[in-house]
Amino acid sequence: MDLELAGRVAIVTGGSLGIGKAVTRELVREGATVVITARRLPVLEQAAKDIEAETGGRVVPIASDTTDTTSVREMVRAAVAELGRVDILVNGAAAPSGLVRNSVEEADPELLLADINTKVVGYFRCAQAVAPHMRENGYGRIVNIGGLTGRSSHALSGMRNLAVVHMTKALSDQLGPSGITVNTVHPGVVETEHIHELYEKEAAKRGITPAEVEADYAARTPIRRVLEAAEVAQTICFLASPRAGAVTGESLGIDGGLTRGIFL
Repeated sequence: MDLELAGRVAIVTGGSLGIGKAVTRELVREGATVVITARRLPVLEQAAKDIEAETGGRVVPIASDTTDTTSVREMVRAAVAELGRVDILVNGAAAPSGLVRNSVEEADPELLLADINTKVVGYFRCAQAVAPHMRENGYGRIVNIGGLTGRSSHALSGMRNLAVVHMTKALSDQLGPSGITVNTVHPGVVETEHIHELYEKEAAKRGITPAEVEADYAARTPIRRVLEAAEVAQTICFLASPRAGAVTGESLGIDGGLTRGIFL
């Protein structure tokens, strides 16, 4: 299926690593030009170089800090000045799994605030900055990367993902009349740089090997394996395309069936 992304301009926050880098790669393969943004410019530049070499497309690295409103606005201004428009925003800049995963007695409220500022308010800052450009063109796609901790109780930082879901619905109502859709995806256990750090932490905590941790995650997933980042990215690309114009305000799990709700 042609996703009709040729000639589109996308911004991917957190686009230099993990799922963000995979999303960038898939968007470029579909013909989009992508601005990747994060705080560390050398990492962005290397990611852009890697993806351009793989795809033959164009990736523009622009450093920004999504916890800083001025920085976000300047990043979007620079992207539009360079490429003339912005059609797609993929929000993914956040600390993987959150900063607060311990008990209520030990939890640091300041770290919770940092999580919310980065993932919730940061996503909002980016959406707010691109919305006028999308409204002007009568078209836009915003995809927020949430997380399964919003559907479970083992990490207090999961509250940020619930807030992202609410924000997604609110923005979809406000921006829909201008041809802009807003959706959230919740990745499951995905093969990224971060997941290996998680394996090691869990292994140390449980007195087993990282390979056993991975096998445990895979065994608890109905498809019996850890997901590839490209699988998440391909779904995001569909939601970021004209083909998904009837889908908005939705919250979609890309988790291999890991979320079972009351049947877990």
